[in-house]
Amino acid sequence: MQTAQTIQNAHRLHREGRLAEAERLYNEVLRAEPNHFDALYLLGNLYAQSGRFDAALVVLNKALRVRPQSLEATYSYAVLLHRMGRLDEAIAAYDRLLVLSPRLAEAHNNRGAALSALEQHNEALASYDAAIASKPEFPDAWNNRGNAQLLMGRPADAIGNYERALSLNPRQIDALINRGTALVQLSRAEEAVASYSAALTLAPDRIDVIEARGRALSDLHLYADALPDLERSVSAAPDRADTLYNRANAYSVLKRYAEAITDAEKALAIDPNYPFARGIAVFSKLQICDWNGLDEHVKKLSAELEAGRNVASPFELLAVSTNPAESLRAAQLWGGYLFPPAPALWRGERYGHKRIRVAYLSADYRDHPVAFQMAGIFEGHDRDTFETIAVSFTPDYRSPLRTRLEKGVDKFLDVRTKSDFEIAKLLRAMEIDIAVDLMGYTRENRTGIFANRPAPVQVNYLGYPGTMGVPYIDYIIGDAVVIPPAHRDFYSEKIARLPNSFFPNDDKRAQPAPPPSRREAGLPENGFVFCCFNGAYKLAPTMFAVWMRLMREVDGSVFWLSHLNADATHHLKHEAEKAGVAPSRLVFAPFVDATEQHLARLSLADLFLDSLPYGAHATACDALWAGVPVLAAPGSTFPGRVAASLVTAAGLKDLAPNSLQEYEELALHLARDRDALRALRRQLAGWRNDRLFNTARTCRSLEAAFRTMWLRSEAGEAPVDFSV
Repeated sequence: MQTAQTIQNAHRLHREGRLAEAERLYNEVLRAEPNHFDALYLLGNLYAQSGRFDAALVVLNKALRVRPQSLEATYSYAVLLHRMGRLDEAIAAYDRLLVLSPRLAEAHNNRGAALSALEQHNEALASYDAAIASKPEFPDAWNNRGNAQLLMGRPADAIGNYERALSLNPRQIDALINRGTALVQLSRAEEAVASYSAALTLAPDRIDVIEARGRALSDLHLYADALPDLERSVSAAPDRADTLYNRANAYSVLKRYAEAITDAEKALAIDPNYPFARGIAVFSKLQICDWNGLDEHVKKLSAELEAGRNVASPFELLAVSTNPAESLRAAQLWGGYLFPPAPALWRGERYGHKRIRVAYLSADYRDHPVAFQMAGIFEGHDRDTFETIAVSFTPDYRSPLRTRLEKGVDKFLDVRTKSDFEIAKLLRAMEIDIAVDLMGYTRENRTGIFANRPAPVQVNYLGYPGTMGVPYIDYIIGDAVVIPPAHRDFYSEKIARLPNSFFPNDDKRAQPAPPPSRREAGLPENGFVFCCFNGAYKLAPTMFAVWMRLMREVDGSVFWLSHLNADATHHLKHEAEKAGVAPSRLVFAPFVDATEQHLARLSLADLFLDSLPYGAHATACDALWAGVPVLAAPGSTFPGRVAASLVTAAGLKDLAPNSLQEYEELALHLARDRDALRALRRQLAGWRNDRLFNTARTCRSLEAAFRTMWLRSEAGEAPVDFSV
């Protein structure tokens, strides 16, 4: 009777959390009766509860020697082994337990968890099924079953299990979190955010969930919304490269470049090989024209690329690299890492349509250069031969251009709420013959759609000036200037070369309004106006040095640039002063909404100077349309050769020199010889609409390329290089 009362008191103290007092009483019983089962069993649990696993194991072993058939002691012993990471032994203990009680759902569930930890997922799934068969309303088993499917690469199946768990227990935080993870894997980021948010209502301080929600919001390109979560993540773990990188990426997109540089460089200090951090640091430096330490970063980019590391997005690399082999390598690494080939949805079927179905995919169906360039192409397609579909991932920004784009195609699909796989299935169901990626590796791309191979022919065109380096993109469309024969090996795609320039132009675009006076535009009345309206990330130090030498040689000249962020303006003025040029000779054009106004003032420039290694594309077209000669830089990569393609197509091949020295000499010559410059402007006016700005001609060339691709596919022939 005395012993029973002592055990009862000890157990009460144990339940109240007064562990030291309970332990004393259990040991008092065991000193009197060393084989007292209840004292051994409860003391073992107490030791386990207080983290003294080895001691717990010894005591529970003694309890099982006293009573080998005890369900409670066997269960505690198995769970303890599980907690200690002794998984094989834990599974054996669960097996013994299930011999004693074959329908014990908790044992089946825990056995499954141990098997999952050993990556024996099929066996784990069978254990979870047994748990659910014994106890259908067991939320933990449903959640764990989902986890096993998630680890098996079956996120869609996993979600059904998480939903079942939540129907049984809406407050099961693990199921909410795990459902969010599965939704992210399915590119259903909006639903993932909702799932993480629901979890955070139950556990507001779970930093792992806060970080996961921040990443999901970033996946939705809602970086401003993501930033508070990412900032909390960094505050909680300031020495983790992951959290710093995620915030650096958000800062970069939000144009808070100085902060992005700080975070990216901190991440690199923690892990010098952290994927893509160096790319953010370099690109952010370019965006504010902060060239201090840039050369060292670029050298490291090259070395790490050569070593096969993911160090920069392909687009970021294009802004600094002069080596087309690096562009290919970066694209291969990026595509292989983020967008590996998935099981193909198209499996060789022949559709036999009366019209060739071409789908153009983009997130840029808004007031964006790609949309401006493609509007006339959409309208110009031969409707007897081609059925055109625009597939849009962007919100419905109402604008005259958006309306024009929607009217210019047979079908306009808004699929922004669908996952990559859902969009790919839609394209396959529509029996698309040719899927055209107008984005490549630019921001908000959906390369994952193409990874599912929804169409027989998949094409990289216009939006991204380089190879995508993946096996499921069949063709890249270029021309003989942007992709000369000597560069063939730097492209994973087969090359379809158009005559003239690959770059489309809209001959219905706005005509320049009457120009303002130079004084009204902030320019000197008589001085020579060099101009480059490229973005800040294209204003590399090598080219800026050339431009400043020209400024020193041409008295009274100014250099006219587009409106840039305050940091970039500050740094460029500082660089000009270092080069011996008064900062006041850099003129920054304020932003104007109307294209007609911009083109009107642009006509005031004397000479547009292209940049390297990433040159002018749409901005070069603007200058040529406004009647301003463009001096193309001699690029060694696709993005550095677009201006040369444009001026060659415009009949001004002499404006595409072969070296940087020739570029500088020709710029100086034209600045000093106004008659030569006027002759160029007259020549440009004569050729402009007939060759470069001939939308119908470009459209026919593009259609001829599509027909060749389609005929080869219909005949079961592999893609090949060809010229139209």
